[in-house]
Amino acid sequence: MSRRSQGKRSWDVRASVLARNTHNLIRSIVENLQVEPNPNKPLIALSVGDPTVFGNLNPPEQVLQAVRDSIEWSSSRGYGSMVGHQEARQAVAKYSAHQGSVTGDDVILCSGCSHAIELAVTVLADSGQNILVPRPGFMIYKTVAEGLGIEIKHYDLLPNQQWKVDLEDLENQIDKETAAIVVINPSNPCGSVYTREHLTEILEVASRNCVPIIADEIYEHFVFAGHEFTAMSAISKDVPVLTCGGLTKRFLVPGWRMGWLIIHDRQNILGREVRKGLFNLASKILGPSTLIQRALPTILESTPQSFFDEVVLFIENQAKLAFEELQRVPGLKPIMPQGAMYMMIEIKMSQFPEFKSELQFVERMVAEQSVFCLPGECFCYPNYMRIVLTVPEDILREACQRIAVFCQDHIASRENINKIGSNEVALANEACETINV
Repeated sequence: MSRRSQGKRSWDVRASVLARNTHNLIRSIVENLQVEPNPNKPLIALSVGDPTVFGNLNPPEQVLQAVRDSIEWSSSRGYGSMVGHQEARQAVAKYSAHQGSVTGDDVILCSGCSHAIELAVTVLADSGQNILVPRPGFMIYKTVAEGLGIEIKHYDLLPNQQWKVDLEDLENQIDKETAAIVVINPSNPCGSVYTREHLTEILEVASRNCVPIIADEIYEHFVFAGHEFTAMSAISKDVPVLTCGGLTKRFLVPGWRMGWLIIHDRQNILGREVRKGLFNLASKILGPSTLIQRALPTILESTPQSFFDEVVLFIENQAKLAFEELQRVPGLKPIMPQGAMYMMIEIKMSQFPEFKSELQFVERMVAEQSVFCLPGECFCYPNYMRIVLTVPEDILREACQRIAVFCQDHIASRENINKIGSNEVALANEACETINV
């Protein structure tokens, strides 16, 4: 007769703490929208940052052919190095020469830029520490960090100064537990492109406080006329920079999941431990697709500059179109981007008193006009919404016209706006008197 196990007597299977504490803010908000589009109008989704959704933007033939050729390589079918094939890593180093002096040994190939971000955060921060993230900013950092017990602290961007970093606020957020500062340039969701001078100011804050930088540069070179992209690592004298990039946006192939992390450490501050830590973390998934790795050197070397120029010009023209249309809409204030693929639009909520938040505003706009924009809540920035600029021109124009109709239908009269404003002042005065008492 077998001896009775001393284990559990009943089923009690639960999700881990990591699983329970991991949330993708954008996905959660999008998937929990309790509203159906207007059945009489086709849905226009200006929400997802995937430039391939509408089929109007496609990679050039050279990129597609590189992958076709890769299929013939026997080495594109098996496992690769956990940090990527050396030839592909060296190709990234050459492609990224504008970022400073790097070799293939400084490059780790990743499963998309989001994987590079995960490596950067987890190699630098432990549970109980914090990383500084821009507000508004892309919330993948929150998704990666909070499940691991890493705190997210926000520093503010300045909407009236083309979303420059509030340097005083940035420095005030730093404490002894700050493990890294995240800088997203060009910006998602703002579309800002920082000047060399402003990046130097950010580096000075990091240097004074001895905090490394995670440079999210997936939109590198995605800049409009009159602006110039400068890599953070190219101008850092002493601050270590982990740069996250990839094929996703610039080459219009997000589904290929090819990203990279580049280590820039002129003063050897990170040392061997951090490098070894990155290799250890990379070993968890044994590197990205070897099919795309084998094609990577050709993709990076053979894609014509004219392709990039055409894509950026198209998006810049889309930004101008949306800005011109929406700046005339009462209750809205679009902020003209300088690059990337997005535009942030302020919703003057006091002029739409029937809505308690921009989330309600966005939900109703889906229900009535079948236009879906991401609410500012997705970026920890209320009273704004973000639109994507990669949709075809006729669809973007139609979306802007529908947004205008929605605002005209719901904006309060001037008399009511003034009344609401007076009530808010009265309540504020009453609160101050209560405090003084």
